[in-house]
Amino acid sequence: MSIIVSSPYIAGPLPIGDNIDVTNEGRDFAMNETTASQRSRFTVSVEQYAEYHRNGYLILRGLLEQQDIARLQSWTDDIYYGRVTELDHLSRDHAWMKETAKPERLSSARMHMPHQHNETAEWGLLHPRLLDVLEALIGPDVLALQSMLFFNPPGKGGQGWHQDSFYIQTQPDSLIGAWVALDRADEQNGCLWVAPGSHNEPIYPPAEARKGYVHADGRLIRGLEPAKAPSVMDDAINNLSAVAAKYGASLPVVLEPGDVLFFHSHLLHRSYRNETADRFRRAYVLHYCNARSRVPWNGSNENHILARGRTHLPYATPALGTPLELPAEPESGSEAESMMVAMPGGDIGMMEM
Repeated sequence: MSIIVSSPYIAGPLPIGDNIDVTNEGRDFAMNETTASQRSRFTVSVEQYAEYHRNGYLILRGLLEQQDIARLQSWTDDIYYGRVTELDHLSRDHAWMKETAKPERLSSARMHMPHQHNETAEWGLLHPRLLDVLEALIGPDVLALQSMLFFNPPGKGGQGWHQDSFYIQTQPDSLIGAWVALDRADEQNGCLWVAPGSHNEPIYPPAEARKGYVHADGRLIRGLEPAKAPSVMDDAINNLSAVAAKYGASLPVVLEPGDVLFFHSHLLHRSYRNETADRFRRAYVLHYCNARSRVPWNGSNENHILARGRTHLPYATPALGTPLELPAEPESGSEAESMMVAMPGGDIGMMEM
């Protein structure tokens, strides 16, 4: 079976054995332009995997090479200083932001979803070395959901305690963040702070019912209070500060350009205002989930890019042509179209799909 799709979206779930030809704005979109064997693949160690699940985060030093960070830094400068203006509409205010959080030219210290409009942003979201790590931590099937570009110039930025899965819903809950440092981030210029181990907490629900909310609430978990003023920087108002305090002193995540922090979506984290006079704290912050999770956020699965592996759900392809390393479609009748099942007598056997 061959399906031609005239947009970057695949309209619905397809059987694994189907062959898909995708035409994107008049261009043939190659689903398998490169393979991991053609480059140096990054592998996560057992110790790193355990560290992520034990603490709720993992820091990988120098994961992105200098030339890749230079590309992202140059792109960020072009946007901030007005040499590129077509993405300005993606910078918006938030209810929790005070005037001191806003830069002069743009309305917010961050920019939402640039990967939907810009080739460099899409390339950064789908960077092979990021996806290598994500395959190990949440994969092997990876769906790319969100991109946010943070500027955080001197005197600006900061966000109070929060959990990312409060905002981005996946079901089953498999959300993960990747925080790519474009500048040195430290205590002076507003680095991230984390409460190690707090990823074991449930998601503290909104005070009022919210459409599409999929997490358990106080009816299912005794003592689970609604989140009050999440992301607000004042700890006296934001009740998640007390939850973070249960895990002892929070830790600063000090990063150099090219370092990447991978963090669990339940992990309590925050940042402070950039208190320096002459240093930015730029970062490209990205979110992903397992591609077999349902995403009742920002539309649905069909709006998000299948970055690695396979899925039975709808998905998008890169609208701006970033190549992906996706598995070849299995041949009809191959073992990939079968599954292992328990057989009478306790043996394990193959069942054709």
